[in-house]
Amino acid sequence: MKTLIKNFINGILTIVPIILVGYVVYKVFMFLDGILGDVLKSYLKESYVPGVGLFITILLITLLGWLTTTFVTGKIYRLIDGLLSKVPLVKTIYSIIKDTVQSFLGEKKSFSKVVLIPHAGSDMKSIGFLTSEEVEKFYEPLGHTVAVYIPQTFQVAGFTVLVPRDQVEVIDVKPEEAMKFILSGGMTSK
Repeated sequence: MKTLIKNFINGILTIVPIILVGYVVYKVFMFLDGILGDVLKSYLKESYVPGVGLFITILLITLLGWLTTTFVTGKIYRLIDGLLSKVPLVKTIYSIIKDTVQSFLGEKKSFSKVVLIPHAGSDMKSIGFLTSEEVEKFYEPLGHTVAVYIPQTFQVAGFTVLVPRDQVEVIDVKPEEAMKFILSGGMTSK
């Protein structure tokens, strides 16, 4: 009976991660394919092939990226960017989204340095990501501090702490590995 239960548990441990990954990949694919796929389905009807919407979405995003670097459309982008950066309430939402996307995908990646920071009065440390070494631009009296983002385990949430510069230890760990370690509660390592 113990062997049967052990084999059942091993089966669950094997199949559940595979099913969950498959489900997430399927849902992401369907969402991305549906962005333009739903429009295309109404025109193509029975000849629509799943994935065409995703392909065209990627193509259009790439084309838009190229257009924002050209002279004329680059000026239009800067004009729209400037307008969105001036409208009350919209500018806050726009700047947060823009900065977040650029921190993950832009040239200046904010989550590229993994750090350890101490907990006050204890030997414990937290793993986080150095997000800003120029906190004094935000608030001048904080000139000797840096901003560290600490993700929460099993969530996409986290919090930002301001830590004295001399208490931050940059460690040689890939950001992806650190994020995996943090989000899994320390259960996943490399």
